[in-house]
Amino acid sequence: MKTLLQLQLTPSVDFQANSNPLTKTETDGSPSLFDTLLSQYMNGTVDTGTGANVASALPTDMLSQLTSLGSLSGLSSLSELGLSDNLPDAKWAGSGHYDELIQQASAKYGVDPSLIEAVIKTESGFQSDAVSSAGAKGLMQLMDGTARGLGVSNSFDPEQNINGGTKYLSLLMRKYNGNEQVALAAYNAGPGRIDRLGIGTNEELQAAIGSLPEETQRYVTKVLQAK
Repeated sequence: MKTLLQLQLTPSVDFQANSNPLTKTETDGSPSLFDTLLSQYMNGTVDTGTGANVASALPTDMLSQLTSLGSLSGLSSLSELGLSDNLPDAKWAGSGHYDELIQQASAKYGVDPSLIEAVIKTESGFQSDAVSSAGAKGLMQLMDGTARGLGVSNSFDPEQNINGGTKYLSLLMRKYNGNEQVALAAYNAGPGRIDRLGIGTNEELQAAIGSLPEETQRYVTKVLQAK
């Protein structure tokens, strides 16, 4: 997973590869298919469609799961989906219960702990077993394919989920040079859409805010307010 943090780029991708892109071992040190796909998603060179919860069009089942990294369907806000009332058995622990995990992830990936907490609150309301209609799971609402790609084997494990979600936030913050509002918009709408609009700074985001989905506009505002 070290290559994920390095955001390696390659000129082409073999979408018909038969091997599992998440488990294939590269003997020559070259990036795996997953590493290649992720870096292309982060740079907006793979189009997975527009809006949240976009279905994948990639050829294999595993690659279909990977499109959630571009569309961020696995990171849709649970509150935006109106699913909180459908989770009567969800584990409610409150923000204080996860302080240590948030601090650990913050130190590991260099993300503001208050930002991590605000995203958790907006995404899942601190419900560790929250599940969206799209299948996103846990505190920061990760799709199964996204979770595997980020090293999360159990999305209902708060430690794994917070670690994986924070890792993705760190990638977005790095991609957009620390422009927090842009990273949040990309977290919700997908980096491909943000890049197509030519948004790279918070000022550019505000200037083009009307071009973003209303859900994304509300999402950014909610996270910032929660912070």
